[in-house]
Amino acid sequence: MDGKTGINWYGELHAVVRELAETWEERAYWDEAGPIPIPSQEEVIRILKRARRILFPGYFSSANINPENLPYYLGEELNLLFEELSRQINRAFRYQSLTRTGNPPPEVRGEDLALRFIQRLPEVKRLLLTDVEAAFMGDPAAKSRQEVIFCYPGFLAITVYRLAHELYRLKVPYLPRMMTEYAHSLTGIDIHPGATIGESFFIDHGTGVVIGETTVIGKRVRIYQGVTLGALSVPREAVEELRYRKRHPTIEDDVIIYSNATILGGNTVIGARSIIGGNVWITESIPPDTKVFLKKPELRLLRRKREKSSGGSV
Repeated sequence: MDGKTGINWYGELHAVVRELAETWEERAYWDEAGPIPIPSQEEVIRILKRARRILFPGYFSSANINPENLPYYLGEELNLLFEELSRQINRAFRYQSLTRTGNPPPEVRGEDLALRFIQRLPEVKRLLLTDVEAAFMGDPAAKSRQEVIFCYPGFLAITVYRLAHELYRLKVPYLPRMMTEYAHSLTGIDIHPGATIGESFFIDHGTGVVIGETTVIGKRVRIYQGVTLGALSVPREAVEELRYRKRHPTIEDDVIIYSNATILGGNTVIGARSIIGGNVWITESIPPDTKVFLKKPELRLLRRKREKSSGGSV
């Protein structure tokens, strides 16, 4: 109670609590409080960090790892990853069932899907090593492959995408998007986990890159900051019809796309070995071995007139 104004601060807070609680009683879809816990964002981030430590031992942990203790280290980390991921997969499926159908949660074996995900980690690492090599060979600023793994935001975003994509392929709800949006918040690179991306993929600089859900990218593709591989805008009434159709472009092998280029549409194909210049807008297919660029703008240089000094003493 404020002695001067007579306002009961805590009583006012109680009134707000009551109003918020009443909105939950309306069962609004954006509220969640019930017997089935939702997936934990903190736990999903912990899973990502553990997976990175498994893929690149010694890079993202304080443990002193050597060839003798590596199997023990990997065994412990994999056991923990299996338990954590199984729990979050079970939560995701149960929550999806509740929100979509209102029915009791299905009997989902998160352990089976977690095991299938873990069994894919050697292939994920093989792909990531090709991405490291693509960055090192494609960027003179990279002084070592270790620098790419440690420091490059593009490689971080690709790592998270490749992990999330495996869960997306297993049709696990929520978790893949939670992972890629976490990477998006850190790097400014937005890769939907549903995109299909071949080996030796390199994102240089990366800020502002957007890669949509149904994008298909071939091998040895390089893109720069600000590139958008997106969908054409559609009327609201057509959204549901297009939700599960291909809406984003296909980029074939060995294509280079320079900064701030925008390529849109599910029928748009950029042919192999093409080079897409900066700031272009493309909504139709480009044949292989094509260079696309804007006409050089006309620059005008206007010299400023300098004011003459009036002279005299100060």
